[in-house]
Amino acid sequence: MPLHLGHVYAIVQASTIVDELYIVLSHSEKRDKELCKKVKMKYVESRVRLRWLHQLVKDMDHVKVIEIKDNYSNADYDWEEGSMAIKKRIGKPIDYVFSSEQEYESIFTKLYPESFHFLIDEERNTVPISATQIREEGVFKNWNFLPDVVKPHFVRKVVIVGTESCGKSTLTRNLAKIYNTSFVEEYGRTHCEKIGGCDGIMLEEDYPLIAYTHKVKEYEAIENANKIVFIDTEATVTQFYSELYNHQHQAVLDEMATLQDYDLCLYLEPDVKWVDDGLRNHGEQSLRLTNNNRLKQLLTDNNISFVPLTGDYNEKLNQSIEWIQRILKE
Repeated sequence: MPLHLGHVYAIVQASTIVDELYIVLSHSEKRDKELCKKVKMKYVESRVRLRWLHQLVKDMDHVKVIEIKDNYSNADYDWEEGSMAIKKRIGKPIDYVFSSEQEYESIFTKLYPESFHFLIDEERNTVPISATQIREEGVFKNWNFLPDVVKPHFVRKVVIVGTESCGKSTLTRNLAKIYNTSFVEEYGRTHCEKIGGCDGIMLEEDYPLIAYTHKVKEYEAIENANKIVFIDTEATVTQFYSELYNHQHQAVLDEMATLQDYDLCLYLEPDVKWVDDGLRNHGEQSLRLTNNNRLKQLLTDNNISFVPLTGDYNEKLNQSIEWIQRILKE
């Protein structure tokens, strides 16, 4: 916890030695949470770690992933009981037991007397990392030691919201450039450009389509992100436009909004000059303020906490960076 390239190296090496390889995820919520106390990495539930392993070996036909669950802590873990559960689950003779720990020699000699304990990269010369080091130092300091199947779980997600013509798109792109990472454009704008506008021609079914497509693009961007991803708008903003253009509040959009999980929500106040780009229709300042209040209320109703940003484009950029640096240190 977490899976790292040292584990990957061991798995690949072992897979070339045997006809059938079992990767055992032995886990206990109690024990695993103990490992994450007073360190720089949050607990990762077992089903996520199990998924990492399945993703990693899905093209290795002779490699199987199994999980063994118990309720022990680190202090009272029963190695014998664990080995019996492993043997029962595999159900056939075990010829090799692979690890990278010499200290396990006496334990495995006792528990697996018919098996050969095969050490792989014991000194960590090939892949100089350990899960303990990652937990203690944090995943971002050791980012290059994480497999690609693991990185998306730890990517920090920053969403930028606000009403029209407040600088969301520009800020999103600029932050992605600064942090050398991926970003998600507002799909609602893309959709409106496809149909030739927004006001008067949007249909009720357009909004869930916009929200779903935007979410898919989020997943794609997260897979390619460098520690952090920037997202222009989310489902609550789509709800706002459903109300604005079609006078309809859609329950499906609220449901999507409540299922979202962002690390930081930056809210851009409409205090920069309104720019007519051909799609915008709400430039009067009193209307901008009314819309601004309504969007904030929708976010509050969906229990989405946000950080208001004020000032010109440069001031909002620098405020954003200050907040982003905070979450990258967590």
